[in-house]
Amino acid sequence: MRFSLVAETLGYMEGTTKRLELTQHLVDLFKITPPEIIPKVVYLLQGKLRPDHEGIEVGVAEKIAVKALSKSSGVSVPKIEHEYKKAGDFGQATATILEQKTQTTFLKEDITVERVYDTLFRIAELKGNRSQDMKMKYISSLLNDASPAEGRFIAKIITANLRLGIADYTILDALSIAFTGSKENRSLLEYAYNVCSDLGRVAEAVAKNGTEELKHFQVSVFSPIRPMLAERVKSPEEAREKMGQEFAAEYKLDGERVQIHIQKETTILYSRSLENITSYYPDIVEKIGKAIKAKDAILEAEAVAINENTGEFLPFQELMHRRRKYNITKAVQEYPITVNLFDVMFVDGKSCLDLTYKERRKILENIVTEDAFARVMPMTIVKTDDEVEDFLENAINSGCEGLMLKQLDSSYRAGARASNWLKLKREYRNELGDSLDLVVVGAFYGRGRRTGKYGALLLSAYNEEEDTYPSVCKVGTGFTDESLDQIYQILSDKIIVKKDPRIASGLEADVWFEPEVVIEIVASEITLSPIHKAALDQIRKGSGLALRFPKFTGKIRFEKTPENATSVNEVMTMYNNQKKVVQAEKQF
Repeated sequence: MRFSLVAETLGYMEGTTKRLELTQHLVDLFKITPPEIIPKVVYLLQGKLRPDHEGIEVGVAEKIAVKALSKSSGVSVPKIEHEYKKAGDFGQATATILEQKTQTTFLKEDITVERVYDTLFRIAELKGNRSQDMKMKYISSLLNDASPAEGRFIAKIITANLRLGIADYTILDALSIAFTGSKENRSLLEYAYNVCSDLGRVAEAVAKNGTEELKHFQVSVFSPIRPMLAERVKSPEEAREKMGQEFAAEYKLDGERVQIHIQKETTILYSRSLENITSYYPDIVEKIGKAIKAKDAILEAEAVAINENTGEFLPFQELMHRRRKYNITKAVQEYPITVNLFDVMFVDGKSCLDLTYKERRKILENIVTEDAFARVMPMTIVKTDDEVEDFLENAINSGCEGLMLKQLDSSYRAGARASNWLKLKREYRNELGDSLDLVVVGAFYGRGRRTGKYGALLLSAYNEEEDTYPSVCKVGTGFTDESLDQIYQILSDKIIVKKDPRIASGLEADVWFEPEVVIEIVASEITLSPIHKAALDQIRKGSGLALRFPKFTGKIRFEKTPENATSVNEVMTMYNNQKKVVQAEKQF
């Protein structure tokens, strides 16, 4: 398949911010793409080569890409850098340079999707002393034969700057329309995606066989499952309204959610965002097999840092010391953990997703041999508000954040956020006082001692229905010098020249970012706002919702994807709950 067809579609997509138009461009592209090439097209649209959990990245620095462009075009590096600075976009600069190309290629090879993808895959596999030279050679070979339009998007893909403003759900919509004739069938594609976490594989299945093959997608070890998520509640009374009179209450620990895959002697660990995090937890790999009585299993657990002398749970930030490339052995020794198992998704060749919580819990208790390292999460069945209060108090006294409340007859709904699971945290119980996980979408330059750094960040919630990021606050408090430096470094490679079309805000940031980084915020209350766009027109025409007096808690949520951030619906629920509290106080 000619890559020019993909480049043409990408060009159309860059020209719009409307989701329906973006979806239709994808539908048109998918319809002309041979089924066997669909996976490669989908991965490239995601800016990937394989699913995240496989950890395969192109890994080309802009400096290498600039040298490769110079080699293929005959234009000097300084001139390319000048053009890049002027354009503010390496893809556009590449197109301009290729239009001015002084070198002639007599024997051109076709630029196909297969050639682009396979070349990038070879680049990703390169290691060793000569890898940079080989990367430059491969890139130069592609650009030698590329038209300016093709070169523009090849450059954007290899430098991870393909900013299309689409997420996985948009691609699922387009695949559903293109190959089943209706967006209404997206749930079938979504199910398959939730149990395999491989959008390319789902795309190939539906392109070749429609919805029929999707029904046969099964849970399997070493293919991570998109985790089930919880809604939040502020009180036992609110929980009972949603769950009924009897439900399970588990401790909610302040750790990292880990999906543990075990088969014979092999153990692989995945984060909440399905990143392979096995290297950060060699102690889990070494010890967990001894605690699990099963040939193969997929389990969910919370890894929590502990004080070995007292057994006390330590804050989530302590685990971040393990997120390093070097001296991991030292970090494991200095920051020991316990593994607290709370669910089972697969055991001895059988999926547990369709079983009830009560059935899954019984299986979990039967296959786990508890020791000082691996434990089953404390749980009790509660029937009254007083029982919830007592168990919550026990959890807080044990160093937990609060409770997870779960319906006894509920199945495991992979990838869903549902009221079958609820979070009840201590801080949820005041008027707001709640923490929100928000996406960094923009920044404002600092002054005084913050000169040269960001003085404030623009934050957004996630709109699940529209796949957008409407802003909800501008935050400039709660940052230490150390956290400002850390955030500045993290955001340095997320900068985009043009605002992502999924970002909606009445504020014009000094710098825009790809919506990727999630941080935790607390605030005094939620108010109506003519500037921020979260829940726009939902409460009052022309107004959205905004946080009043927001403050950074110090937590960067590395384990969360932007789609797992606090949703607009959650913000609306918090606003309505806040109003109820105020009204009740006035009546009192």
